[in-house]
Amino acid sequence: MIYLFLANGFEEIEALATLDVLRRAELDVKTVGVGSKTITGSHHIHVETDMEQNEVLTGTMDMVILPGGMPGTLNLENSPVVTASVRYCFDNGLPVAAICAAPSVLGHMGLLKGKKAVCFPGFEQELEGAELAEGFVCRDGNLITAKGAGAAIEFALEIVRMLRGDDTAARLRMSMQCP
Repeated sequence: MIYLFLANGFEEIEALATLDVLRRAELDVKTVGVGSKTITGSHHIHVETDMEQNEVLTGTMDMVILPGGMPGTLNLENSPVVTASVRYCFDNGLPVAAICAAPSVLGHMGLLKGKKAVCFPGFEQELEGAELAEGFVCRDGNLITAKGAGAAIEFALEIVRMLRGDDTAARLRMSMQCP
């Protein structure tokens, strides 16, 4: 199971575009509400999540995804369930993906040391120990980071590429008419 955590103030495009692309790839993704089952994005879009954070089971976890946005990123970082889930994935060699400001959560946890990563401009200093990479999306082993809302489709396609391979990512790119 892939858990996509949503906290109040999340960036809607980063979360919902990623969710859409991953479900098109027939990946098992559940949205997880931090603090409630109904979460409000940074642009006042209300989303009913599949489950609340207290329902997360690490034994079923295959990956964690953190969308950015403010104050969504801060709300994610303040959730012990989110940080424990991220830690579980890192400790067990499972993928973690974060976009926009959310890679800062990984940096503050000390998980980016020696890793290549990108983030929304202005958050670079929060990526403690990371080697800042070029481009809008960066993959380093089981870690995927991206810069922001405009990179959401590429971010999602990189997750698909990691989990389902190049052919599935290329098929989705073509079916969605991505450049």
